[in-house]
Amino acid sequence: MKVQRCKGTRDLSPEEMARFRLIESVFRDSCLKWGYQEVRTPTIEYLHLFTSAGTLTPGMLGRVYSFLDWDGWSGERVVLRPDGTIPAARLYIECLADRGLARLCYVNNIFIFEETGKKSRERWQCGAELIGAGSSLADTELIALSLEVLKKLGIDGVELRLSHAGLVKSLLGKLGLSCEEQAAIFDQVLEGNTRGLAAAMAASKSVAPGLEAALPPLLNMKGQTAGFLKNLKSLTAQDLPEMQAHLDNFIGTVSALEALGYKYQIDIASGAGFEYYTGLIFQLFAGKEKIGGGGRYDDLIPAMGGGDVPASGFALYLDRLLGLVEMESSGRSPQQEAIAVMVNPDDKEALKKAFAVAEKLRGAGYVAALDLGGQESKAHGRALTVRSAPPCFVWRVGNKSSQYAESAAEVLRLLEA
Repeated sequence: MKVQRCKGTRDLSPEEMARFRLIESVFRDSCLKWGYQEVRTPTIEYLHLFTSAGTLTPGMLGRVYSFLDWDGWSGERVVLRPDGTIPAARLYIECLADRGLARLCYVNNIFIFEETGKKSRERWQCGAELIGAGSSLADTELIALSLEVLKKLGIDGVELRLSHAGLVKSLLGKLGLSCEEQAAIFDQVLEGNTRGLAAAMAASKSVAPGLEAALPPLLNMKGQTAGFLKNLKSLTAQDLPEMQAHLDNFIGTVSALEALGYKYQIDIASGAGFEYYTGLIFQLFAGKEKIGGGGRYDDLIPAMGGGDVPASGFALYLDRLLGLVEMESSGRSPQQEAIAVMVNPDDKEALKKAFAVAEKLRGAGYVAALDLGGQESKAHGRALTVRSAPPCFVWRVGNKSSQYAESAAEVLRLLEA
């Protein structure tokens, strides 16, 4: 009998393993320099972790590896983790909730049953979770971090697609549907199918004029413009007040991305993901290959009993990156002990300048984390305030008097001193 590996699994050759470690090290190095801390969760988790909070779509729950973990005559049903975010949220609730804001990263495998065995059943992910921050700036940080990792890996032409779960859910709430019908259509939209949403609107007996005018362009829109979202906000202000907060959030994120020079495409039907998403959803493509994605999940930790804690995160699909990464950039030196700096943009006009100087600091070997407020800000002794007007950079160490600089080079000289 010929010995074979299990269907849906893969071996990694020495050459593939070298690329695997390169991707892992680039991801970990970038995350650490952005102020993220590495964690690892168990491969086996209780099944109810993924069912009690309604965290996975029915389609995903039907493909988990589940079995009974015997303990004498009783037992608890467990699964091989089908997702990296939910275990990270559990870890936060159990061990890290007293910290307030937490930036976490990990490299984990997940398991999803695929009946033909022709597709991967074990998949590797590089994941990052930003827990305790609910702003557009936090969403922008995650997108910028994910794109930085891909850039360092030499992957060019990455396409960023944006959607928003909050917009879809608020639309569904106005169509007179039952909770079950809303959940079913939301799952369809997450899989890129908006026909059910359009059909539900056509069948609805009472549709607000604002919704009737807003839905077709929203579902069909594909392009880059914050102006469309601003027009949609004006169009729906009277009839759909529930949408305004979601639109403000969406506008805030895309405006920040535009200020930073990132290209994106708004595509509401591109929101493939998880039921736990509540806000911005983003996906990353290299050609036709989806290589990563993430989104905001503000209701997940509350649903798991962890209090009213907002959160968002992303994953890069390591298996898919293996075929895209070249080894020329493998000669990297180990990360050295770095000084941590909190970078605080003083106003919206200073946002691009703050991201730019933070990138310079990381390139020079420092840890540069954006100041999102809370306990983390108080814990750091080194702070760099970035202003839109001179003096552009205000540097302070602990309770010492402030020092001023007008360029990133001057900031680096202050740090070296």
